[in-house]
Amino acid sequence: MGKKRSGGGLTGSQQAAKFLGVSVLSGVVLAGMAIPAAGALGLAAKGTVEGFDEIPANLKTPPLSQRTTILDSEGGLIATVYSRDRQVVPLTAISPYMQKAIVAIEDSRFYEHGAVDLKGILRAVNRNAQEGGAAQGASTLTQQYVKNVFVEEAGDDETKVRAAQEKSLGRKIRELKYAIQVEEELGKKKILENYLNITFFGQQAFGIESAAQRYFSKPAKDLTLEESALLAGVVQSPSRYDPVNDVTEATKRRNLVLQRMADIKDISQAEADAAKAKPVVLKVTKPKNGCITAVKGAGFFCDYVKNSFLTDAVFGKTREERAKVWNQGGLTIRTTLDPQAQDAANESIKDHVYQEDSIATAVTMVQPGTGRVLAMGQSKPYGFGKNETQINYSVDKRMGGSNFGFQVGSTFKPFIAAAAIERGMPPTKVYPAPNKMDYPSPVQKCDGSNWLNLPVNGKLQTAENETEDEIGPYAMRTAMEKSINTYFVQMISEIGLCPVTEMTQKLGVVSANGEKLVEAPSIALGSAELSPLTMANAYATFANRGVYCTPVAIESITDAHGKALAVPKAKCDRAMAPETADTINTLLRGVVDSGTGERAGLTDRDSAGKTGTTDSRYNAWFVGYTPNISGAVWVGSGGAKKITMENIEIGGRYYNKVFGGGLPGPIWKDAITGALAGREAPAFTTVSIPEPALPGAGNGGRPATSPSRPAKPGKPGGDNKPGERPGGTTDGGTTGGTTPDNPFPGISMPPGMIGGRDTE
Repeated sequence: MGKKRSGGGLTGSQQAAKFLGVSVLSGVVLAGMAIPAAGALGLAAKGTVEGFDEIPANLKTPPLSQRTTILDSEGGLIATVYSRDRQVVPLTAISPYMQKAIVAIEDSRFYEHGAVDLKGILRAVNRNAQEGGAAQGASTLTQQYVKNVFVEEAGDDETKVRAAQEKSLGRKIRELKYAIQVEEELGKKKILENYLNITFFGQQAFGIESAAQRYFSKPAKDLTLEESALLAGVVQSPSRYDPVNDVTEATKRRNLVLQRMADIKDISQAEADAAKAKPVVLKVTKPKNGCITAVKGAGFFCDYVKNSFLTDAVFGKTREERAKVWNQGGLTIRTTLDPQAQDAANESIKDHVYQEDSIATAVTMVQPGTGRVLAMGQSKPYGFGKNETQINYSVDKRMGGSNFGFQVGSTFKPFIAAAAIERGMPPTKVYPAPNKMDYPSPVQKCDGSNWLNLPVNGKLQTAENETEDEIGPYAMRTAMEKSINTYFVQMISEIGLCPVTEMTQKLGVVSANGEKLVEAPSIALGSAELSPLTMANAYATFANRGVYCTPVAIESITDAHGKALAVPKAKCDRAMAPETADTINTLLRGVVDSGTGERAGLTDRDSAGKTGTTDSRYNAWFVGYTPNISGAVWVGSGGAKKITMENIEIGGRYYNKVFGGGLPGPIWKDAITGALAGREAPAFTTVSIPEPALPGAGNGGRPATSPSRPAKPGKPGGDNKPGERPGGTTDGGTTGGTTPDNPFPGISMPPGMIGGRDTE
């Protein structure tokens, strides 16, 4: 009598010898493994000890792909994502009924034989001879586990999956060799545990824990006898015995499992009969996978987290390596998303812009000094349906955003001012700032060449203030508050284009399509196409007194074993002197106190910001901040068709003309107010900026302006420019409907651009 192993069965070497003897002499294994007779042609080549020994015996079990959980900064669930929905659990967390049921129906002699069940093979031979074909197989549960390992390793590669499942003698013999190894190394209990965690139970559920949750909304440890029998029966054919789609077939299969359990004395016949009498009662939890399932409107933030993972070398040298780790799953990712800020952004969006509106809005918030992305929301939800989109309006193209981003209008002007002040320009600087002027030429670029104002259709390129009464001279403070176009064009012509380019690089300001910003004076009027996250993070540098931090969305990651993984950290560098940032903060505080952004100003804490409205009102912006939060709000058309925001209804309100301070400003105010409710209110460090006496000015140094017609009552964001007192002007615009259709008339440019031409 051969020496028995612990738990029953012969030793590995005895199993191999006996198996090969049977195979070579009689070909029994062909029938026993349900291989068609034609497969015998390959037996002579494979069925030898030499051929068997050539097969490597080092089966490398890949880690099982599992679901990844994405959490907010407080540990609340945002979304669950997975390549395969699986939660690996130990055998102790699986119902004993389930353990017995799967063994009973799949391999009832599991604890008695080794890697191969010779009695099972002989039984299959007899059955197949009676049926005249390959009606029954005799693969042990261990062999089935090995096959599942190959399938798991194949992943989504269909060719490899087919190879792992093909009915061939070569594959069966390979499985046998590995099965012998597995039996020797793991033992019965571990094999059973691994099998229950790896096998497919239908309905996108891999492993018993996910299956229990899917069909019964309970953990695997709580499965009853009849529930366990049902799931054990599904394994043979998840589609045929799917209880969700065919409860009759599933019930028949369940009862077969129950009877088999009674036959081998795992349960009594009375227990089996009682369980058979019960109807199948499901409590199905629908499959939930991906960012489309995100709560708190955080689908786009979830998508940003995924793209952050796939594009950061911290998680792997190549995108393929990073994708493999992501698809493997089993990660718990705690993010920077602040639930209070996210809720506030969502509420503000819903109050001001409807999902079904022709235009959209996006709101992004970051934390100055850390780069932590606190909130990210938009009016078109994440999805595939009507008025839904998978384009994240808040981020650059490479992170899932639009192809080009959105022109930012006058929100770019603080970058020019910062570049000038950093070079020593006093904040009391005065320019003539006429109502209309030719772009100065030449203007030097970083490579030493010049931008030239060349005629287009016989006319030089011109910059113009938005209203006829905006006539200089102006000092910097008033020019920023009123967003005087010609003032900043003159500023950029004096300091040159390179200081502005260098400043934007330090602030992380790049075009949303990844290209460098165009070096042309028109950049002063907001021709650059950027993303809200880029703008919010750049302005956060002002709040952080000149130190720029790269944006981050991931706080920590642990793998399936609880091991902490390295995550990218924000890189913080000084972009400007603290005094420069303090000066910008003082200037932009004036914008929300009495300038174009007055409607966005906060009453309970220091705030600063800048409005922006682009050519033809395709885009409107407000970018603002407090010392502890920075946020950007964009409103416009997110699709290929550009929509002029005039005589338009948005969020149930009529707008004659949409300006940066009239719609984006209030969205920002409501979102930031909610995000900071109950939180500290630190103050800016400000500087004194005296208003110089200006030639011809009799109002405290500010230029006189002609009176404007009063706004029409009951028209929010309409004729009266947002943020201004009744009858006033803001953001370079007029009241009473006198604003021209093009806020920058006389500037002839290629479609989608504002300003002059770039040339050597």
